[in-house]
Amino acid sequence: MIDSNFKSKIIEKMAQARANYTSNAKHARVLGINSAQYSRINKGDFEGVLSEAKWITLARRLNVQLSNKRKWVTVKTETFNYIYNQLEACQNRSISAILCDIAGIGKTHTAKYYCHENKNAIYIDCSQVKSKQKLIRKMAREFGLDHTGRYADVYEDLIFYLKQLPNPLIILDEAGDLDYAAFLELKALWNATEYDCGWYMMGADGLKQKITRQKDLKKVGYTEIFDRYGNDYKKVSPEGKESLQEFLMGQIAQVSKANNSKITPIQMFGKTKGSLRKVRTEIEKQYLSNE
Repeated sequence: MIDSNFKSKIIEKMAQARANYTSNAKHARVLGINSAQYSRINKGDFEGVLSEAKWITLARRLNVQLSNKRKWVTVKTETFNYIYNQLEACQNRSISAILCDIAGIGKTHTAKYYCHENKNAIYIDCSQVKSKQKLIRKMAREFGLDHTGRYADVYEDLIFYLKQLPNPLIILDEAGDLDYAAFLELKALWNATEYDCGWYMMGADGLKQKITRQKDLKKVGYTEIFDRYGNDYKKVSPEGKESLQEFLMGQIAQVSKANNSKITPIQMFGKTKGSLRKVRTEIEKQYLSNE
């Protein structure tokens, strides 16, 4: 049973996130509720307005923890600063870039953090929306637009909205998971919003391999996509085994210290091989064992 205190936490997060949208109606659409429900719960009217399942969905979308778990501290590592600055440049100048780097260095966490802090920036996990229709409808929903109607209308409304919106940014994580039709649609969207929208594509080495292979095979669309996204693959982590280990150890030490890990950076590297995703798991395990 979700109590009123937890619902109040959700409302607080709603109020913070509201600044990123031009109206209550758009924010309500992003959250998956109607305007009347949004208005009522925003005024503290909780009884009978939303189901338990819908409250849980709101908590997930707003990143409100169901339990009293310790809050994770975000650290401005080298990866964080590099990606954040790139996202800022893409949004402010309506340009595009591709980041291809090893897994577990903080790419996804940084992108989500950026979107929570910056208006008109949305994060898309392409592994969850691999097809053309799912991708475009997800973008429309994240901007607070109608995403359930006829596909052609959703697509045209999205383009129109992006051209009116001040400095929108679309972050495409795990972009290598998109199917061919979705990649072609990205090219069309880029063409329709040139100089009006910033784009940032992210992935591990598989994304680079996919684009390079398809370009070499002269598959229609991939050379054009690469050109539109800057004709370059951005990368944070250094080349060379020793340099890479030093880089990973530095990030592990920063994150471990900020989140009060009892494991030394060397021990943590041995357990995680440098993946910050695994570092978080190891630190959470420490706290669970102490409860």
